Amino acid sequence: MKIGFKLMAETFEPREIVRQAVAAERAGFDFVEISDHIHPWLYSHKHSGFAWSMLAAIAVQTERLELATGVTCPFIRYHPAIIAQAAATTQILAEGRFTLGLGTGERLNEHVTGAPWPNAQIRQEMLRESIEVMRMLWTDGYHSYRGQHITLDDARIFDIPDSLPPIVVAAGGAESAALAGEIGDGIFTTEPKSDLVAAYGDAGGSGPRYSEVPMAWATDVDTAVASAHEKFRFGLTGWKVQAELPNPINFEAATASIRHSDVAEAMSCGPDLDKHVEGARGFVDAGFDHLTLLNAGPDVDGFLAVCESDLIEKVRSLGN
Repeated sequence: MKIGFKLMAETFEPREIVRQAVAAERAGFDFVEISDHIHPWLYSHKHSGFAWSMLAAIAVQTERLELATGVTCPFIRYHPAIIAQAAATTQILAEGRFTLGLGTGERLNEHVTGAPWPNAQIRQEMLRESIEVMRMLWTDGYHSYRGQHITLDDARIFDIPDSLPPIVVAAGGAESAALAGEIGDGIFTTEPKSDLVAAYGDAGGSGPRYSEVPMAWATDVDTAVASAHEKFRFGLTGWKVQAELPNPINFEAATASIRHSDVAEAMSCGPDLDKHVEGARGFVDAGFDHLTLLNAGPDVDGFLAVCESDLIEKVRSLGN
């Protein structure tokens, strides 16, 4: 069982994100995971720095902490050749501690290039081709590729790490979980669904199983709930909504009816660590072995302190 800390790049500026990662290593976390967005979910978030710059800074300022994207869409806004190069360089800087989390993206981030936003089936086809291109580029020599969606013309990556970064594929349903089992080195989800783990295994997947555990720590429940409502109410809209809305203004509208009580029902809030551990238990019971603690509370350093003193080991013990 490995325990990670979610770097909420939409709610903090880039230097603070790097500081939090260094502090997470000191607190005893095994890894950090960062989202790869160009837009925040909500206007109140106010930030969305470039993930790859922050990952590079974190890599050279930490020693044992593993790093992961949670997750990158390697097509439309990017080309898979660019992500192959970025991931290879990050793996070198991190001296083998980097994991590349990939998914089919959200319209929120990908529409900015002006390209059409394909349906989920086509995006899965694009993801499959992107992974084929990246794995090809992580071998010596020049490479070309012509798929149904992705084209590569006579490209080579010169700095290839000795240990290639594992690719963990995001899944929200049985089809994408099977894709993760077929072409990925692990699976990434945001919900404690055992059927996704089963579909991943049935398709041949045997690698790490990542999921995010939302919680909000504060010294009192009301403060925790209010902070979670501000920072994480978008998470209650569900993956189908999150993938399709184009801008923060749309998420503001979609979450306008979400109440504080809805947030309090959906995640553990407050100072009681046992409640946070119970919130994590469902993910362990569903079969996940890499849990990312996503703290939507107002006090990052206070949360890291309770993690260092108690919470990390309490959650880790669930896997015993």
